[in-house]
Amino acid sequence: MSKKIILVSAVALIDVDGRVLLAQRPEGKSMAGLWEFPGGKVEAGETPEAALIRELQEELGIDTWASCLAPLTFASHSYDDFHLLMPLFACRKWQGVPQPKEGQTLAWARGNELRNYPMPPADIPLIPLLRDWL
Repeated sequence: MSKKIILVSAVALIDVDGRVLLAQRPEGKSMAGLWEFPGGKVEAGETPEAALIRELQEELGIDTWASCLAPLTFASHSYDDFHLLMPLFACRKWQGVPQPKEGQTLAWARGNELRNYPMPPADIPLIPLLRDWL
């Protein structure tokens, strides 16, 4: 039996010091307490870039542009009841200061610190590539 494929777009926001922004999933959400790259589900008729621009505004109160989102890699992971396909973009330019708008906790982490943050299984394979790219 095939699983539903969920398309989620995520971003590695990289500050001027080379740190990456992580968000901790709040209580009440699936995988609460785990850390992830900001982003969210791609809605019908939406591109992954448009989804990220929307999600960053909703979740963090910041603005960016499609031209500032560089495709970096992707995750493909089977969970029990769905399969996740998640492109990961890198972004070094945005307007505003990231603020937790949906009850999440935020942390800036250096590449060599990413493994210190418990993450969902789909995010873990992204760490070495991101760490080496930084």
